Amino acid sequence: MSIYRLKPGFQKLLRPLVGYLEKRGITANQVTLFTCGVSILFGIVLSYFSTVPYLFYLLPLWLFLRMALNAIDGMLAREFYQQSALGGYLNEISDVVADIALYLPFVFVSPFSPESVFGFVLLSVIVEFCGVLGQIHGNGRRYDGPLGKSDRAFGVAVLGVAYAYFGELQLYFSSLFWVANIVLILTAYNRVKQGLSISKENVDD
Repeated sequence: MSIYRLKPGFQKLLRPLVGYLEKRGITANQVTLFTCGVSILFGIVLSYFSTVPYLFYLLPLWLFLRMALNAIDGMLAREFYQQSALGGYLNEISDVVADIALYLPFVFVSPFSPESVFGFVLLSVIVEFCGVLGQIHGNGRRYDGPLGKSDRAFGVAVLGVAYAYFGELQLYFSSLFWVANIVLILTAYNRVKQGLSISKENVDD
């Protein structure tokens, strides 16, 4: 089960806002670039001020807004005929760049080791790459879990709140990113496996 499965209901809530933005001349690509830019800026701020725990209360707020903005740019593209090759590139690239920017501040948070956080960042990129490969091979973009983008955002948001609330995380938190890395490897495997199974079904047909 992945949080991604909740997306249709979330989009339904956003539809009136999407219609308003389209009437105001806001395009999907503009929303994509804005979301990525703010994510990079926010990641830089959290990295520079990583010793100020209460700033991390803002992390779940932005991650939620980012999820909403990602849904909005997709709806603008699909429902108002703004889909384009450039938009596809921007969407995939900006998602990965934003993830990197928002995860890296935890490199500077104790007791996490830089290796575990860098591993989390790298494996997150690989997972999304595996998702895109499904589309390249004609099987559709893969969003299989158990640790897709929305799930990672939820986990990082909870971690940000914990750091902001406690001010200092206990030593047992240090294993969290290592555990997440194992789950990310499983996620990448699932995306490849599901993509290949669909390929096989298409060949059999």
